[in-house]
Amino acid sequence: MTTQNEASAGYDAIADQFIAARSTSGFELVQGWANSLPSRSSIIDVGAGHGQPLTPALINAGHSVWAIDASPKLVDAFKKSFPDTPIACERVEDSDFFQRRFDAALMVGLIFLLQEERQITVIEKLSSVILPGGRLLFSAPWQAGTWKDLLTKNSSWSLGEQKYRRLLAQSGFTLIASHEDDGGSHYYEAERKAP
Repeated sequence: MTTQNEASAGYDAIADQFIAARSTSGFELVQGWANSLPSRSSIIDVGAGHGQPLTPALINAGHSVWAIDASPKLVDAFKKSFPDTPIACERVEDSDFFQRRFDAALMVGLIFLLQEERQITVIEKLSSVILPGGRLLFSAPWQAGTWKDLLTKNSSWSLGEQKYRRLLAQSGFTLIASHEDDGGSHYYEAERKAP
């Protein structure tokens, strides 16, 4: 049986340390992306953690936000900061995504915590809940490789840009841009193709 700490890739055990260490990196990039979306879009914030600093970028842009995270401690912190924003405590692979579809999805600092098979599952699931013409923004290194997460010491896996491009295409997305935030993290921006 998977524990909540295992489900959260080790982040439940170090939630307080993560909250204290989380910088504002990525805020400006996500804010720009949020401002580029149609007004009042519905957005699923996948791996939202405690919500800082990125969830406010979505809310302040006037969008409706729902969130998912697998760490109970981070979900509790999220609820305290954003009591009017629905959040589910679950692994993204197991989520029913509030039994709805969305105009866009944001996924920062999550996909590379998952082994390749789980990454494929997540991209496929997001394809089924993002409406045609909708957008996906997620972070992962452009180069393929593995490393140890600085906080949890668990393994992380980047599949690399070529593999992410193929996976996105196979799941009905078109990669439309790549970005780098002020902290040096790489992002992929994709659009869900019409069926």
